Amino acid sequence: MFDVTRFAIAAQSIIDAGRFLYSQGWSPATSSNYSTRIDEEHIAVTVSGRHKGQLAAGDVMVVDLAGNAVHSDARSSAETQLHTVLYQTFPEVGAVLHTHSVKATVLSRLLPAGAALKLKGYELQKAFNGVDTHESELTVPVFDNTQDIAALAQQTGEWFRQHPEQPGYLIRGHGLYTWGKTMSDCLRHVEAFEFLFECELETMRVLR
Repeated sequence: MFDVTRFAIAAQSIIDAGRFLYSQGWSPATSSNYSTRIDEEHIAVTVSGRHKGQLAAGDVMVVDLAGNAVHSDARSSAETQLHTVLYQTFPEVGAVLHTHSVKATVLSRLLPAGAALKLKGYELQKAFNGVDTHESELTVPVFDNTQDIAALAQQTGEWFRQHPEQPGYLIRGHGLYTWGKTMSDCLRHVEAFEFLFECELETMRVLR
C-alpha cells in the first residue's frame, strides 16, 4: 500500500506542472507524461491520453516500479517504463517530466544519426545540479524513436547507469525527458533545456 496523503501531494504537483508546461507550449494537447515518486515502491503518473493543461485528480494514477497499476483500472502512459527505469536507476530521483516542445522536437531531428547534443559555454548550464561552471560540457544523448518502449527503456537505463551526471535526453522527432530530486528541480531543468535548445537552433540558423 501507499500513503494516500503523499499520493495527493504528488498528484497536485503533477497537475500544477501540467498547467505550467501547457501554458508554455511545451506539452500541447494530450502529448507528454509526468510522474513523481510517492515512496520506494510507487510513483504517481499521468493517465494515458489526458490533456496536460486540464489535468485533475482523476488524471493521475499510481503504478509500482514495474509499471503495474495499483488499485486502478486506468491505463498509464505507454511510456511509463521510461519513467520507472529512471526511478530504479537513480533512487534519489523524485520527479520525471517528458515534454513535446517544438524546439526539442526539431533539434532532435537536425542532429546526425548517432550523434549526441553537446552543450558547452552557456552560463545557464549551471541550472543543472552539480554544474558550477560554463566551461563544463553537458551531453544530451538522442535516442531513435520506437514503439518498442521496453527496448528503449533498457537502452536509456544502460546509458544513464554509465553517465549518471547527465540530466536528460532527447528522443528523435519526439521530445525531451528530464528528471530531478523534486518537481521544482525538474521544472527548472525543462526551462533550462528549452533555453539551450533555442540557442542551438538560432546558432544553426545564423551559421547556415
